[in-house]
Amino acid sequence: MKRATSSDLRVVKHQPGLRLRQFLILLGFSICAGVIGFFIGTRHAEFQHKDFAKTRAVLAQQVGELQEENTRLRQIQINLERGNHIDQQAILEAQRTISQLEKTVAQLNSDLSFYKNIMAPGEVETNLQVQRLLLSPVGEGRRFRFRLSLTQVGDNRSYIAGQAAVSILGQRGGEKEVIPLRDVTESIDEVGVAFRFRYFQDVEGEMVLPEGFTPSAVQIVAQAEGNKSARVERRFEWDELIRE
Repeated sequence: MKRATSSDLRVVKHQPGLRLRQFLILLGFSICAGVIGFFIGTRHAEFQHKDFAKTRAVLAQQVGELQEENTRLRQIQINLERGNHIDQQAILEAQRTISQLEKTVAQLNSDLSFYKNIMAPGEVETNLQVQRLLLSPVGEGRRFRFRLSLTQVGDNRSYIAGQAAVSILGQRGGEKEVIPLRDVTESIDEVGVAFRFRYFQDVEGEMVLPEGFTPSAVQIVAQAEGNKSARVERRFEWDELIRE
């Protein structure tokens, strides 16, 4: 057997937690790719009844799998912190991965609840519902991204159509003010947002609030027309929207 010479040997610097960091990075990319792929495949405006059932089942399975993965990562973090050679970088990356995982689980739970409400709504007075409003800041200015979800619960065999008026309530210069959504976004031209759907419809876009205006709530009034005539109102407090 040939004996190794000094020229055949390499000095490799010991990097505690390197494999863990590589694992967490790969895991993060896998989670993001899986979730993005899932939503691209399922977030369409119209579904058949069997597709809703399948979507709910897949969501429930993903929630369970991600929660199990979250528990395992937390145990890895605890083991790192208790070890004799603590790799702070590995711990920070584990914490970031866990935080992102928890956000993903929360979003999946929210969407699972969304589909359940459509398929098994319980007792409601009207078919038309203002299901939810999502609002998130864009940068540090006065720009916000919004997504309004209207749903038809119960009887989804035929389409429901109508208009939804969205207004931002607040104050400017010490006076109360109501601003129609069309005045602060480029994606809507009319006072009423037209809708027509069987299961649900999302209204998405970005809005920019005027200088000096302090928002307090968003008021939505949806009016269905025709043989499914119905009127529903819902108010979302601004602070609660931003907190979510």
